[in-house]
Amino acid sequence: MPKNLYMEKIGKKAKLASLNLSNVNIEKRNSVLKQFSQYLRSNSQLILNSNKKDIYNAKSKKIKDSMIDRLKLNNKKIAQIRNSIEKIIKFKDPIGKTLSSWKRPNGLIIKRVSIPIGVIGVIYESRPNVTSDVSALCFKTGNVVILRGGSEAFHSNKILAKLFKKALKKKKCDENCVQFIENKDRSLVDYLLSNMKNYIDVIIPRGGKGLVKKVLKKSAVSIIGHYEGLCHVYVDREADLSMAIKVVNNSKMRNVSICGAAETLLIDKMCLKTHCEPILDQLSKLGCKVIGDKIIKKFISGKMKIATKKDWETEYLSPTISVKGVNGVEEAVDHINKYGSSHTDTIVTKNKKTAKKFLSNIKSSIAIHNASTQFADGGEFGFGAEVGISTSKLHPRGPIGIDQLTTYKYILEGKGQIRK
Repeated sequence: MPKNLYMEKIGKKAKLASLNLSNVNIEKRNSVLKQFSQYLRSNSQLILNSNKKDIYNAKSKKIKDSMIDRLKLNNKKIAQIRNSIEKIIKFKDPIGKTLSSWKRPNGLIIKRVSIPIGVIGVIYESRPNVTSDVSALCFKTGNVVILRGGSEAFHSNKILAKLFKKALKKKKCDENCVQFIENKDRSLVDYLLSNMKNYIDVIIPRGGKGLVKKVLKKSAVSIIGHYEGLCHVYVDREADLSMAIKVVNNSKMRNVSICGAAETLLIDKMCLKTHCEPILDQLSKLGCKVIGDKIIKKFISGKMKIATKKDWETEYLSPTISVKGVNGVEEAVDHINKYGSSHTDTIVTKNKKTAKKFLSNIKSSIAIHNASTQFADGGEFGFGAEVGISTSKLHPRGPIGIDQLTTYKYILEGKGQIRK
């Protein structure tokens, strides 16, 4: 692919900004974040007006309701963004921490010290809050970020990035610590993935299956992220019914369009007579469509579509859930490990041994006992915000917050030692 001067310029600016940022102390970094938060408050109407353009365009293109829900901003969401930033400000400096140290017999002192990753490229869809969350987290951790948002949120992302750059300028920091790719040309994403490994240290995709699949296929740079959020709730034979109803309802229906929403419900066959109908009745009352296997069909009075293999593999991101009867925790674990996406899965049970078996054997990056899958969120983990959720077996795993956006170096301190 021939050189793209626009992207090359962004890459060079990012690399230089990374060097400049290494000399910016935590007090100054926090002052930029405070200024950004103030700009969000004083420019809220400007942000909402930009967001209205995106909503109008999305509706005219007949984009799915779940995507529009992710796209929409209001005063409450802006307040939530500011609240996340305030939490990030309160965290101690994650850079320069001695993670471990030891002294060798020859007197050498070896330290493992946290450092920034460098330049991070983030490719994402729909959610404008990603622009502010990612910018704040990266800057706090001493990382420079190149943002490529989806075209559906172009105006919202552009104004948020502009306000962050304004805060950087106000506090006399390099404005290129945060760069937003304003050109909508989709070929630039390919260039970012394939031709910028000299500038970018890691790519983080945040979006649907199609986006992540493309990034995995084309990226010449290391990737942190998750493929999709195919999350499960398993209701064990020893589950408290009222708790099970609450957990299932919240896991599925609190927000159907997030990656932590449950897509499949597994119910122990030993408690179908007592638990199945009450749980599914509550889901139906909340407007959730139930797709179940033939065993579940026996406990449903109305019409119900019979689930197929495709349903177990589907991330609906809508008020729809697949339901299956299973022979205990072993079959539940087998089903999750076969069809799940290693994202987030929960068990509802009073039996601690059963819970331990479940938590130990599922491959998920987040395993939960007696709580909603929708706690799969950096804010809920106390991280302030998150760049995304990683389902990789390697570091980092789970919500990517402050500590996960750092790497480390070894520092050796000697007194003239030489190796024999």
